[in-house]
Amino acid sequence: MNAAPELLQTARHCAGLFRLGRDVEAALHMVELFTVLMPLFFEETPEVQQQWLRLLTSMLTCQEGRDVLGLADYLEYELVELMQAQA
Repeated sequence: MNAAPELLQTARHCAGLFRLGRDVEAALHMVELFTVLMPLFFEETPEVQQQWLRLLTSMLTCQEGRDVLGLADYLEYELVELMQAQA
């Protein structure tokens, strides 16, 4: 996957919005980000696909539980790290 700098910035921006309590706006950006990332990750190896699915599950669990700080951490650190590792 070629993680464009814009995608990395979007993930970080989204995390920042969650931390500021702007969770509705952040959630909209997150959906847009995931829509772009999903096909990119599914072009990767099965191992990377599994990492993506585990991370996605964790992020959605945080969102469901309204753990916006946990979600922000996943977006800013785990997701960015996974995208950079595939560059």
